[in-house]
Amino acid sequence: MKNKKIILASFLLLCVFVVVALIKNQPDYISKAAYEELLGQNLIENVIIENNEVLLKTKEGNFLIAKELVDLNTLWQKTPIEHAKDYNISEIVLIVILLVFLVSYVLFLNKRNKDRQNLLSLEKNILEKTEQNTTIQDVVSEVKFKDVAGVDEAKVELLEIVDFLKNPQKYKDFGVKMPKGVLLVGPPGVGKTLIAKAVAGEAGVPFFYQSGASFVEIYVGMGAKRVRELFLKAKSKAPSIIFIDEIDAVGKSRGDFSNVERDNTLNQLLTQMDGFEDNSGVIVMAATNKIDLMDSALLRSGRFDRRIFISLPDFKDRMHILQNYMKAKKSSVELEKIAKASVGFSGAALETLVNEAAINAIRRKSDMIEENDFFAVLNKVLMGKKKIFSLSDKERKIQATYQAAKALSAFYFDVKFEKITLIEDRFKEYENTIKSKSELLNKIKVFLAGSVAMELIFNESYTNAQSDLLKAKELFGYMESFAMANEGLLQEQKQEVKEFLELMKEKVVKLANMLLENEKIEKQDIEKIIME
Repeated sequence: MKNKKIILASFLLLCVFVVVALIKNQPDYISKAAYEELLGQNLIENVIIENNEVLLKTKEGNFLIAKELVDLNTLWQKTPIEHAKDYNISEIVLIVILLVFLVSYVLFLNKRNKDRQNLLSLEKNILEKTEQNTTIQDVVSEVKFKDVAGVDEAKVELLEIVDFLKNPQKYKDFGVKMPKGVLLVGPPGVGKTLIAKAVAGEAGVPFFYQSGASFVEIYVGMGAKRVRELFLKAKSKAPSIIFIDEIDAVGKSRGDFSNVERDNTLNQLLTQMDGFEDNSGVIVMAATNKIDLMDSALLRSGRFDRRIFISLPDFKDRMHILQNYMKAKKSSVELEKIAKASVGFSGAALETLVNEAAINAIRRKSDMIEENDFFAVLNKVLMGKKKIFSLSDKERKIQATYQAAKALSAFYFDVKFEKITLIEDRFKEYENTIKSKSELLNKIKVFLAGSVAMELIFNESYTNAQSDLLKAKELFGYMESFAMANEGLLQEQKQEVKEFLELMKEKVVKLANMLLENEKIEKQDIEKIIME
């Protein structure tokens, strides 16, 4: 407002100066006698005729005289005569418009300046409030391992992390370096966040939670700043746990389509992980379901050294989870049936299933959940959860046979695996950097084993082989790049697997039955069946 007044005052002052200047330069009227004297002495240099007046320009100044008092012919002979230009009304209007536009433009510039200042002030206030609202705070987790159902293997791997957080000096004295980072890998809803909370709860240490998306802020530099603050706070409260959920939001591979802010934040995360000492008492845990998209720098030694893969719960795990969720509910349900019918459900999906079944019971105006309540909402939960792997009894038998053939082939052809379940397999990564041709061929055989078994046992082909056939072709292409493959290679491997499985049909069926019962096969199970 103050600037606006100054501009208006300056404009008015300029107008006053112009008017004064115009008034000051107005010519004086002279008499005919004075005119004749000027003319007689040849002092008139220029003459301008304007309407009924004649303007006489001399060295002493300008003078006006009425036109009727002047003999123009005589005057013309002594000095040149001009006719003044007449300004019409349109030109006057144009001048006024230009002046108004000039004033308006000056006022507009002033307003824009003011708006910009207001916007900067508003952004500053929002930024300050954002920082206040996102102050990094630790929490004390009340979750214990007993509260997390269906992830027994992950618990075993994390027990030493808990022990380290409780007794860091023991490891320092022994010269053992604990991993700086632990990456929990698994599909959505399997309980990765809950597991991290359980580790903090068991160890009794502060727990700092951040989502990967929260680091990538709209304000440039905020993500990197928050990473620094997070690690600084965690170090000040060591021993402690930092947990970054959905780390792939900030830890995606850097490439042609990288986001500058995200890359800066990722670089800061790498710097911070490199910066704190081994056995500092701070463990960084992170969760992702997209490890294939993660930047390789995050997976290098000294960062996320330990990776724990969390599978979808098998039958035994689903039973445990369902029992936990049904504890406080009145029910007449045989949970074994529900566990059998919910193949492919994550822990979160099972929680939703129980909740929907309870809602259905209320809808029936019953105070007890019955078996029909579960089956009434089963499809609803399936539709609400993307890509849940749900199988009918016939499909379960087909899938169990398919996976059993792969497990048996992996055992025989020495392709190492952690476990093979009804709906997934977890083969170990190559132990050697230099891979042999026979090693690669054996893995191709395993990928072909399921589809070969379908032809041998069911005399049919099924779509569940799609993923493995793609992997076999991918490996074939890899071998071609090293001149290890020829056109008939895939067919040769298929024939070799077929000959092997023809001799092992009975073993495949037994393993399939074991899979139907337990939903997973481990190495010792295969050894037991082969020895029979």
